[in-house]
Amino acid sequence: MIATKLLRAADYPAMPWKNGAGTTREIVRDAGDGLEGFGWRVSIADVGAPGPFSAFTGYQRVISVLEGEGMRLKVDGADSRDLRALDAFAFDGASAVDCTLLGGAIRDFNLIYSPARYRARLQWLKLDGSVHFFSSASTVLLFSAGEGIHVSLNGAASGVLGLHDTLIAEGDGSLREWRLTVVGSADISVIELDAC
Repeated sequence: MIATKLLRAADYPAMPWKNGAGTTREIVRDAGDGLEGFGWRVSIADVGAPGPFSAFTGYQRVISVLEGEGMRLKVDGADSRDLRALDAFAFDGASAVDCTLLGGAIRDFNLIYSPARYRARLQWLKLDGSVHFFSSASTVLLFSAGEGIHVSLNGAASGVLGLHDTLIAEGDGSLREWRLTVVGSADISVIELDAC
């Protein structure tokens, strides 16, 4: 049995950063309340000024710039590459992280998960017309960085994603076929999660 749910960007609740320096729009998480107790969480954050990131000890983080010119992170004293749009970058949530903006405010997309509890894979796909893939992950999230992405799961229509909408599918780990189609081109993030 596969359960799917379409989450609209307009409905994502806003919550303060753990360090109080900004705001995050939480898309979805597996469990917990506030900033505690979750095994994984997906969110969008608006970063308007350079500064430190919140620490999430016991978690792994994967971050991608969605909008804006980009950023550079200093992670435990070491500089990252320049992070531009849809260039995923992973780091330990316990690290001391400081952000430098490359040209003004940005919006980013975040996956935070507990590697002790979950195995996770995040990738960005470029859709030029259509793409299909298979996954046996128990949880699959599709996050749209474009408009009008038609999603089908095992041959059945599962919804149309607008900008920053997310489709989440949870099942028994059986192999599933996904087909994504769009008029023109668009980008989408595919996140696969399995409990350890």
